[in-house]
Amino acid sequence: MNYKEILDTINGAIEGEAHLDQLARKKQDPFKILISTILSARTRDSNTEEATKTLFAKYNTPELIANAEVEELEKLIFKSGFYRVKAVRIKEVSQIINDEYDSVVPDDFEDLISLPGVGAKTANCVLVYAFKIPAIPVDTHVHRIPNRLGWIKTKKPEETEKELKKIIPKDQWIRVNRLFVRFGQEICLPNRPKCDLCPINTICEKDFSMELALRNKKKKKN
Repeated sequence: MNYKEILDTINGAIEGEAHLDQLARKKQDPFKILISTILSARTRDSNTEEATKTLFAKYNTPELIANAEVEELEKLIFKSGFYRVKAVRIKEVSQIINDEYDSVVPDDFEDLISLPGVGAKTANCVLVYAFKIPAIPVDTHVHRIPNRLGWIKTKKPEETEKELKKIIPKDQWIRVNRLFVRFGQEICLPNRPKCDLCPINTICEKDFSMELALRNKKKKKN
């Protein structure tokens, strides 16, 4: 199987949509996708979705969020977790987009990562989900699964992005995050992967060595 065939096989085995999938399908504006991605850090899709809906029900433009009180933003995004830090961050980002980009989210990677708190993953999510520009946003699932499969041997997300871009055809990049996130949530779970249900079980190296090493490292620290 080539990489396209493998992604097609994974696509046939997963169900439902992730939060960013829903936003992209509904053709939501790039600003909403950007803010939602910032809110998604270290929290569940369901909590991100609720926090995003609550926030945008009251403040739905860069100008409105930029001018809102931080305390009010904290209340609205409480469900997202780490809400105090995130409230300050989305206010700062909104201010810059409003003042420097005329309230239009840039579709350039370098411009996006220049925003406060916006790293490669968030920037790539905006490119993929808001603008349909080929990129590979690397979250925990996109990092874990290719390493388990034996496609790559990486320790850091930035290494994973670089290596995946070498082996996966560019016309397939835009699918990687969407498919691996759902696959990682439903089948290739972090702790107890459902190998008996996995449609690519026969071509998986099942390399858990790196994961075990990281877990042991964390245990020693604690």
